Amino acid sequence: MNRVFVALLVAAVAVGLVRDALPGGLAEQVFGPSNEPALRALTQKSLDAAADAAKLALGLTGVLALWMGVMRVAEQAGLVALLARALRPVLVRLFPEVPADHPAMGAIVMNMSANLLGLGNAATPLGLEAMKHLQELNPRKDTASNAMVLFLALNTTHITLIPARTIALRLENGASDATNIVLPTILATACGMTVAFVAARLLQRRFPLEPLAAPPVDGGGAT
Repeated sequence: MNRVFVALLVAAVAVGLVRDALPGGLAEQVFGPSNEPALRALTQKSLDAAADAAKLALGLTGVLALWMGVMRVAEQAGLVALLARALRPVLVRLFPEVPADHPAMGAIVMNMSANLLGLGNAATPLGLEAMKHLQELNPRKDTASNAMVLFLALNTTHITLIPARTIALRLENGASDATNIVLPTILATACGMTVAFVAARLLQRRFPLEPLAAPPVDGGGAT
């Protein structure tokens, strides 16, 4: 990601240099009209964007702090654990290759419960922990197992019941009813999760993992 941002910055500066180096008429034909040098405009726009980002971040701090505090209280009150107990029977069927009592299953259950409540900060370490345990069960250490692929697909597109960050953004930008996106968000994320699950299952059948080759048997007898 750092390389991508550096590449974008270098490309912007290079285009600005070319724009300023071309004659006025040719530059307008290629890049469009401009009232000031390209590099000066690039610098000013970068500073303006940084200032806007700082204002937005400060404005979101209060709303997110309040909402994440409420979610933390719900977590400490046992709501996440309650959801985990409800999800476990379903996840055992979704991941039949993962033993029900294995630590990987516990991490998957807790990760999905946290995602369901919009606790992204809590879900991330749980997701990493689940992947680590799934890798322990993976017989091919250089290839993602079916369980790992399915978990990644479901984790990326998980249903969100409470889109706290989006609500905070809408409040910051003056939305009259910032919470009217809750139902559309639930429907959209449910559709996305369904598509991800179906795609993962279909691709697993289309490209099955070949069975591991049996270790060679020493057929030589004693001499």
